[in-house]
Amino acid sequence: MYDFANSGYTTVVITAVFNAFFVAAVAGNADWATFAWTASLSLSYLAVLISAPLVGAWADAHAAKKPLLLAATAGCVAFTALLVFASPSTLALTILCVVVSNFFFATGENLIAAFLPELADSRAMGRVSGWGWSFGYLGGLVALGICLAYILSSGRPASESVPVTMLITAAFFVLSAAPTFLFLRERAVPQRMASPWKRLLETARNAAAYRDLRRFLLCILFYQAGITAVISLAAIYAEQAMKFTTQQTLTLILVVNITAALGAFGFGYLQDAIGHVRAVALTLVGWIAMVVLAGFSETAFSFWVAANLAGLCMGSSQAAGRAIVGYLAPPARLAEFFGLWGLAVKAASIFGPITYGAVTLAFPGNHRLGIFVTGIYFAVGLLLLRTIDVERGRRAALA
Repeated sequence: MYDFANSGYTTVVITAVFNAFFVAAVAGNADWATFAWTASLSLSYLAVLISAPLVGAWADAHAAKKPLLLAATAGCVAFTALLVFASPSTLALTILCVVVSNFFFATGENLIAAFLPELADSRAMGRVSGWGWSFGYLGGLVALGICLAYILSSGRPASESVPVTMLITAAFFVLSAAPTFLFLRERAVPQRMASPWKRLLETARNAAAYRDLRRFLLCILFYQAGITAVISLAAIYAEQAMKFTTQQTLTLILVVNITAALGAFGFGYLQDAIGHVRAVALTLVGWIAMVVLAGFSETAFSFWVAANLAGLCMGSSQAAGRAIVGYLAPPARLAEFFGLWGLAVKAASIFGPITYGAVTLAFPGNHRLGIFVTGIYFAVGLLLLRTIDVERGRRAALA
């Protein structure tokens, strides 16, 4: 249910509605608009990069994943609701709310992921993670559908209707996340630890024992940079490069969410059947094919094909990555190591979107070049994946 709840935020704010609104209406389609959007996201991810390992270590020490998750949820909801005031005259406030809401969203994403190994054994981690991502995309689909229905029925211009969808998204998050806080049980027990800093230093000293996890986190650093760029800029690319209308873009994202849900659900079973590394490699090949197809698309049909291939790979690769980290993390230090996972994902989220933004700033309007540069990250991730032995890593974690 938490995956269902927080996907409303990513779908409406980051992927489909507010990002394009920010570039077109808040920033007035200025040459720096896309760069300003990507820089705002990168700043929020930088804050998570610094805080995530400490938050995870503290959560392990005090068995406090759930209270911290509640605090992160409240922060994301509050600052999402404040985006109702977004307009050209409130540019600074809008950027601040984007940065802070995304910081709290990303922190909550790390904390909820740390519950995965408590809910599934090693043989089922792929499919259970896939269930979560799949249900999450359905949540994004429902939230986006409600927002689209409001925009179409309001009869008001986008400058007035889109900000109201931020209140809808915040309310959706609250209602959908409620079952998590009512029914999810904290199964961890407090651990004696001098301080989170010392725990992290201990992890650093023992890093050699977890070399496959360390290598996979490096792999995530690259391929997740590409994924985050696609998620953050999907609607912007559709409207700026493909000249889609807002309604066409929202319809596309609705369909892609269905594809992503199917991909995450089905791929979890495939991952458990064929192995973790092969599964991730398959998704990265799909991402590379998507980049080539999207970059050369001249018709709406070919871009629809590329977008749905991205959706299929998006659900699959993110579910697979979370499951591998759960498989390679020491059982007594789950929140801490998922904090490191969050560190890798958020580091990728800093330079992935901002690379795209920098390309469009250096070459104004050249979004096709931006998507081709993004494809490099998937290729590097595929090369790094070849160095990982997950069974050796699992033995190290259990030892």
